[in-house]
Amino acid sequence: MTNETSTTPDSADHGLSQKGLSAGSVGLIGAVVIGISCIAPAYTFTAAVGPTASVVGLQVPAVILVGFLPMLLVAFGYRELNREMPDSGTSFTWATRAFGPWIGWMAGWGLVAATILVLSNLAGIAVEFLFLLISQLTGNESIADLAGVTWINIVVCLLFMLGATTISYRDMQTTQKLQYFLVSFQMIVLLFFAITTIVQAVNGGAFDYTAFQFSWFNPFELSSFSTFAAGLSLSIFIFWGWDVTLTMNEETKDPEKTPGRAATVTVFTIVSLYLLLAVAMIMYSGVGDGELGLGNVEIQENVFFHLSGPILGPLAFLVSLAVLTSSASSLQSTFVSPARTLLAMGHYGALSPKFAAVSPRFFTPGYATIASSIVASGFYVVMRVLSEDALWDTITALGMMICFYYGLTAFACVWYFRKQWFDSARLFFFTLFCPLIGGVILLVLFFTTLKDSMDPAYGSGSNVGGIGLVFILGVAVILVGVVVMIWQSIKRPAFFRGQTLSMDAPESLRKVRR
Repeated sequence: MTNETSTTPDSADHGLSQKGLSAGSVGLIGAVVIGISCIAPAYTFTAAVGPTASVVGLQVPAVILVGFLPMLLVAFGYRELNREMPDSGTSFTWATRAFGPWIGWMAGWGLVAATILVLSNLAGIAVEFLFLLISQLTGNESIADLAGVTWINIVVCLLFMLGATTISYRDMQTTQKLQYFLVSFQMIVLLFFAITTIVQAVNGGAFDYTAFQFSWFNPFELSSFSTFAAGLSLSIFIFWGWDVTLTMNEETKDPEKTPGRAATVTVFTIVSLYLLLAVAMIMYSGVGDGELGLGNVEIQENVFFHLSGPILGPLAFLVSLAVLTSSASSLQSTFVSPARTLLAMGHYGALSPKFAAVSPRFFTPGYATIASSIVASGFYVVMRVLSEDALWDTITALGMMICFYYGLTAFACVWYFRKQWFDSARLFFFTLFCPLIGGVILLVLFFTTLKDSMDPAYGSGSNVGGIGLVFILGVAVILVGVVVMIWQSIKRPAFFRGQTLSMDAPESLRKVRR
């Protein structure tokens, strides 16, 4: 139940208004920790480093750097939009203010759809690593196989979802306290693993020792643009999630500056960690298809697990615990983003007003959090029963959704500030040059992935009528959004007429804020 005064749009600001969230409850460090948690470095890297190495070979560090570039450029655009319009709707609100309600609605849909796809997969990953960890600790390998029993997998997955939903429903202080512990443990284990791996490699204990070379960081040594695009798509996936720091902007201290700074710190921290891990693993394993080679398809779903035993010995369980911690903590923190976007969409009349409900006790978007959990849980159950390959392909299709809504947000920054591009060098670089380049990169990648994913070989190899399942899933998610948007425009025309959230702020107000 929301406070009536907080849900009344401020006419002086063309509709932007507070939504009853707990203001000032998140500081810079808290925002960075939640941002890192949402990215889930232990989970994303163990799932992505193998497939990336198979595509680009020794150039994994180069692809990480290139994947980092559009994220950084787009983050600058996000920062400028947040300085101007700190609103929990982020991409939805900003694209609406720049391009109007229809494009804004689809930007919001892209963010919500992407996060719900990830929520369902994160819960499934947590289940697998829970049984792997128990198997390692007990020495009973058969326990790990329980994760493959459909009904057991689904039940445990739903329990993870219930726990994450309960914590997310509570106040942000609870979320921060939990994430401080989980993220700290995850980062310590990953650093310990990387350093130990490098030490073993240089001391002659590597599986396939590969001497370090600076050429690994050179993207121009990739064999083709398709190879580059495929590797880049995987690289972008491992960075996704930093924008959660912006969706908390109504709950942060100094909302015009803290979220943007948190996003920048988060991205730089993650790229440094990934580069260290990539170099360590290449030096130890090489990129061949041998037993522990990064190009071996048998170990690519969970590279950390397969390398942890040979590298860490009796401490190998720490890596499984770190990945379990990573997926479980990300499951909880990822709820922050779709819940607050749905809150904003309900608040401004783009969805049912039920989504605008804020818990009177915890000051969190209660209805939106529960709705996100139910949809993600239902999606996981259906996809798990239908096909594990289909579930994996939804994550592969996620790359398209990331490019879709990140790209729209980047272009929204460029267009919204079009009258101020040349007011100063700072505005030129951060409202035009950086977001424009980042948006173009993501746009090219979106269409390249769309084209390539039509091939059944892209992803799990599943197809419908000879067309790759990844393509079908990605297009289907966007088309479902279009259908829901049209339905909402009929039921709630005020938003789509620009009556609840209009384009552009008054020029005088924007100059004062600058």
